[in-house]
Amino acid sequence: MQRIVVIGTTGSGKSTLAARLAAILHCPFVEPDALFWGPQWTPVPRETFRQQVSEALAGDVWTVGGNYSVARDLIWARADTLVWLDYPLPLVLWRLGRRTLRRIVTREALWGGNVETWRNQFASRDSLFLFAVKTHCRRRREMPALLAQPEHAHLHARRFRTPRAVEGWVDAVARQYAAAGAAQSREIS
Repeated sequence: MQRIVVIGTTGSGKSTLAARLAAILHCPFVEPDALFWGPQWTPVPRETFRQQVSEALAGDVWTVGGNYSVARDLIWARADTLVWLDYPLPLVLWRLGRRTLRRIVTREALWGGNVETWRNQFASRDSLFLFAVKTHCRRRREMPALLAQPEHAHLHARRFRTPRAVEGWVDAVARQYAAAGAAQSREIS
């Protein structure tokens, strides 16, 4: 497990999990949102985004948290492990709500210096809540077929339906890498 991509519905915790895994593996965390969004929520040009993703994935070890279909071919081709956070929609919406409210209240600066607002999250066609509702069932329907395609046969796919299952897996990964690190330290000494 050297190159991990974490996917799931908006608000499921993809970036959070990918960042945690990067810390455990001591490797770079690639956040496609940071490469995609410019100031005033303006997307960068498609080819610029793909080039930036390609450059970010040049290393041998990394984690990625994101679903961008425009770069899926680049990410999935290089990944060896895919983690799918397939949580129930009510849980995703609750997590998204908690995160969004925190970001609005704290005026947390996101990619490109953008901030979330009440208007863009609760009174806009661009609302992430609307996006999550629209894409949740579609992802559940399409993802197994995508993963079954021959070009993705190399991926070790893990599908998690609960945060508790993810926590158990992350704990096991952390123990495995801690033990491997300790063994390497003994070999070097």
